[in-house]
Amino acid sequence: QVQLVESGGGLVQAGGSLRLSCAASVRTFSTYRMAWFRQAPGKEREFVAAISWSGSNTLYADSVKGRFTISRDNAKNTVYLQMNSLKPEDTAVYYCAADLRYYSTSPRDYEYWGQGTQVTVSS
Repeated sequence: QVQLVESGGGLVQAGGSLRLSCAASVRTFSTYRMAWFRQAPGKEREFVAAISWSGSNTLYADSVKGRFTISRDNAKNTVYLQMNSLKPEDTAVYYCAADLRYYSTSPRDYEYWGQGTQVTVSS
């Protein structure tokens, strides 16, 4: 069983930055593919970014490419999402996800999920 705990969300003005963290309680963290998704009110959960087990490969949604950066520290069992140049449309609950098998943009491919952290960007 993998437990994921997100932190770092909050309220920020447009153009600002936030860094989200996701701590995993599993000894084999380095074998898991990790991803960030987000869900705004009334909308479906959407892919934001994913990272391979080694960190050498990453995927980004077009809407965040060039502004967000996903990274991981396997020694700390933590994955990060650095968010720069934030826009009001980035407002959502951000979820961390993990899976042993898939490095994917689909939420259906991830087995483990955190509880989410709220990010609100004011205009």
